[in-house]
Amino acid sequence: MGKVYLVGAGPGDPNLMTVKGLRLIRSADVILYDRLVNKELLNEGKPSVELYYCGKIPHAHPLKQETINHLLVTFAKEKPIVVRLKGGDPFIFGRGGEEAEYLAKNRVSFEIVPGITAGVAAPAYAGIPVTHRQYATSIVFVTGHPKSGERETVDWGKLATGADTLAIYMGVSRLPHIAAELIVHGRDPLTPVALIEWAATEKQRTVTTILQNVAQEAEKHHIQNPTMIIVGEVVRLRSKLKWYESLMPLKKAEEVF
Repeated sequence: MGKVYLVGAGPGDPNLMTVKGLRLIRSADVILYDRLVNKELLNEGKPSVELYYCGKIPHAHPLKQETINHLLVTFAKEKPIVVRLKGGDPFIFGRGGEEAEYLAKNRVSFEIVPGITAGVAAPAYAGIPVTHRQYATSIVFVTGHPKSGERETVDWGKLATGADTLAIYMGVSRLPHIAAELIVHGRDPLTPVALIEWAATEKQRTVTTILQNVAQEAEKHHIQNPTMIIVGEVVRLRSKLKWYESLMPLKKAEEVF
């Protein structure tokens, strides 16, 4: 019986991959990778490595989660080192917990290799510290997209004023609903918001606005997934701290701060 490693590949920049994660990619016999994993990392695998795409996009999942779970167990019975490579961190909205549960149920040995999650990396690359002694002493990671077929699972009433900074994953398609919920439950409509598209890649684009206008601005600038949504006063610091776009002067950023 082999071993499965649930590895976080970090955000778009392959240089942010952890040393342990890179070592496992280079020694893996099988790699099952997600859509947002930088393909440069796959080139680090040995010539004999078997690659399997397990990516998901909204409303289109080529492989069901149950199939991926089954493949992990199957490959672990055949190969010594199986790497499940996920964008960001495997335990932050990466379904890593579900896969680990399935492996444990089937008595397959596994390890978790954390990665840098987009909720931290995206704002960092946009020049936005998610915490700051003057602006924010708390942060919440929250999904903006409920599980398929289920009703709203996020308590926006608690989150609206429950943390200084909100890092919202997978929320672009529901921005009108999310903004309305936050405002109706007490978040200031003038709260700064950043939309960070394709963070830590050559395609990174950041749009800043205010909460009451965020849905309209997203539509105006044709913001698409993958986009991290940051809500909070820390967004105001971007005008002073943005650094990544200065490395790529041709990239466009639309902002009001």
